[in-house]
Amino acid sequence: MTDHVPHKLRTDARDNRDRILDAARELFSADGLDVPMREIARRAGVGPATLYRRFPTKQGLVAEAFAEQLHACRAIVDEGFADPDPWRGLCRVIEKICELHARDRGFTQAFLSTLPGAPDVAGREYTVRAVAGLADRAKEAGRLRSDFVLDDLILVLMANKGIHAASSTTQVMASRRFAGLVIQAFEACPRHAPLPPAARLASAEPPGPPR
Repeated sequence: MTDHVPHKLRTDARDNRDRILDAARELFSADGLDVPMREIARRAGVGPATLYRRFPTKQGLVAEAFAEQLHACRAIVDEGFADPDPWRGLCRVIEKICELHARDRGFTQAFLSTLPGAPDVAGREYTVRAVAGLADRAKEAGRLRSDFVLDDLILVLMANKGIHAASSTTQVMASRRFAGLVIQAFEACPRHAPLPPAARLASAEPPGPPR
């Protein structure tokens, strides 16, 4: 009996933690990072005390909720930076980062937002530093336009966040085309390579005939 009770407590703690993280991801994705901690606790079906015992700060909760996306983001940047062709590496970073953010609006919100006293929870500082080095190399190679600035990358992600589609598949498809347009705009001498296929977005559909 004494062995069974601690095991059950550990299992309950793990279950509570998983429910909290699932609720946080869902609410952050839908409503942004301003969601109250009490609302996350309510959605997870736990008391506020349980939530704060597991995650004393919202910063820690955000970091844990998006740990997988953060790892993917770092891998994308590292892959691009390691490419001997800096322009090709930068293009891949733009394409894959846009797709990653299109798949998870909550991560985009975390990346673009700043919580008071928060550490680099979304890996933005790491990403920006790496992209800065990659951009400098692409400029030296004559492939990236000379007036590119790092704020342009944040602008791209903000615009990418504004893409709304009826399904996640269409959302990603639209994001890929957007990334293709961005890359052509950033290239010093655009070669107008074929764009990814266009996505059918409700707001782009022509109006029907007047009644």
